[in-house]
Amino acid sequence: MDDGLQKYRAFKIAAEAGSFTRAAERMNYTQSGVSRMIAELESDWRLSLLERSKSGVRLTSDGTVLLPRVNRLLEEAEKLQMEIDSLNGLQSGLIRIGTFSSAATYWLPNIIREFQKDYPNIGYEILLGDYTEIEDWVLSGTVDCGFNRLPTSPELEEIFLEQDRLVAILPEAHPLTAFDRVPLSALCDEPFMLLEKGAKAEVSEIFERNRLQPNVHFTTWDDYAVMSMVEAGLGISIVPELILKRAPYRIAVRELDVPAIRRIGLTFRSRKDVSAAVRKFMEYLPYR
Repeated sequence: MDDGLQKYRAFKIAAEAGSFTRAAERMNYTQSGVSRMIAELESDWRLSLLERSKSGVRLTSDGTVLLPRVNRLLEEAEKLQMEIDSLNGLQSGLIRIGTFSSAATYWLPNIIREFQKDYPNIGYEILLGDYTEIEDWVLSGTVDCGFNRLPTSPELEEIFLEQDRLVAILPEAHPLTAFDRVPLSALCDEPFMLLEKGAKAEVSEIFERNRLQPNVHFTTWDDYAVMSMVEAGLGISIVPELILKRAPYRIAVRELDVPAIRRIGLTFRSRKDVSAAVRKFMEYLPYR
């Protein structure tokens, strides 16, 4: 994306995120870099677009008027790039992907490796987030597609990929390892490490459905922090089975005595609107 369009994109994402810092995280830029691009845009247009404060940024009246036009310009730029990619026969292009950590660790390297064998000149921009963030990125056009827990917004299209069990993880010498299927109620008597971030809280949902309350001692979005703490004997947890595929931790894994699954898929705004590179990328997805 040329420098001018990057400034527009920085303005769009900062306005959506309400923060230069969060916008920088999404764009893989520094906070100062995002701030500089928006300041340059304001200088070019001789307008103030965002009000700055200690709590973040928000649109000015001029920014509110111009943001919809900037969004349309960026959408047209994407369509132009799609046509260029198509005419070039995928000799160039960029795929922007939102993903959560276990999909990024277990699926993406294999998919991209196979895709690159056939299309070595395609570039990638990968943003790591929670389910809610990924859904918002796809809806706003920050990413072209996103691996996510299904179902997502009715505004998005989905490709179902896999059903992933949620399982209990315990220290190796824990008394509950005597069970083949650990009673969910028994987990409520132990210090619980809660793996969760954002509005779509799948572990909490399991307890809520069964009218139980875990004894939460620690909450994090980091899969590996949870497994490390369980290994150290600090508590127990429930995690998706996918994150255990390459886990280097000495922990015991047990099924739960209640149904606990998540459905994983790829989401995107519309199959007809994605780029030629993204359409081809979809053909390399697992378990289709």
